[in-house]
Amino acid sequence: MLRILVKILKFSILKLSNKPIFMSNIVKKYLRVLEVISSLNCESNLKSGVGRKQKMSDLEVVALSLTAEFMSIDSENSLFKEISNQQILNLIERSQFNKRRRKLFFLLEEVRLKLASYFLEFEDYFIVDSMPLEICKFSRHNRIKICKEEFETAPSKGFCASQNNWFFGYKLHGVCSINGIFHSLDITKAEVHDVQFLKNIKQQMSDCVLLGDRGYLSESIQLDLFQTANIKLETPKRANQKQYKPQPYIFRKSRKRIETLFSQLCDQFRIRNNYAKTFQGFKTRILAKITALTLVQYINKFIFDRPINNIKNQTI
Repeated sequence: MLRILVKILKFSILKLSNKPIFMSNIVKKYLRVLEVISSLNCESNLKSGVGRKQKMSDLEVVALSLTAEFMSIDSENSLFKEISNQQILNLIERSQFNKRRRKLFFLLEEVRLKLASYFLEFEDYFIVDSMPLEICKFSRHNRIKICKEEFETAPSKGFCASQNNWFFGYKLHGVCSINGIFHSLDITKAEVHDVQFLKNIKQQMSDCVLLGDRGYLSESIQLDLFQTANIKLETPKRANQKQYKPQPYIFRKSRKRIETLFSQLCDQFRIRNNYAKTFQGFKTRILAKITALTLVQYINKFIFDRPINNIKNQTI
């Protein structure tokens, strides 16, 4: 039934009055994305107003959002300039698209989890790391009002050890598999230490090995994870610690996988570019970029039989 609806949508796009037109690259990708996420059987809990019929379905809004992120279009204004002349008959206005996309955060997360579930069923080794999400230059942090509508979700200043500088914004915490599929995500204030993320990870995973850098070095957390969820946390020890031993090379090499994912998010999906004014819009944009990455990995493996991490300039 879903495939029939997608074919009907293709026909409506190709037809203008009685004259057929050629689909642009963005419309072709949009139809592919819509076909893939429609097959996942995700349902939205949002309801439209009484007696009102939505012009564009929730899945179509999500599909258009993921298509834009894959094509590195991180501005709604730029997106609607690209498709304004295309015959997507049920296309909604830009302001309405922006409001509905923010409300579909949980549907977007459901799509990501279902895509990731095809890869993570038999995974036993995972990698944890974090990256800074700067919303403005540090010298301007006292003057801006972005994402400061509530104290609990307001950005803060933090220190990035890998770049050896201070930044203002948030931290993206992530757990991915050895193959490069994101399992768990969280966004915290920049001032939150990396170890705090591990306190909640035991509710999302168990019976596995978790690889981290020295930022996750904590004997109490390590013991708690092992006793409550049978998670073995492997981190390199500091050189001045007792019983110091270098971490095995295979672990050090595997930890680079999540750093590669963060680089892909910065390069193709422009995760550092922020046009949001509220925290709800900010976290929705971040999740959309990560979901688009997982979607391309799914298409690479299950549709084109390509290496899943060949992300850049791929045809979907």
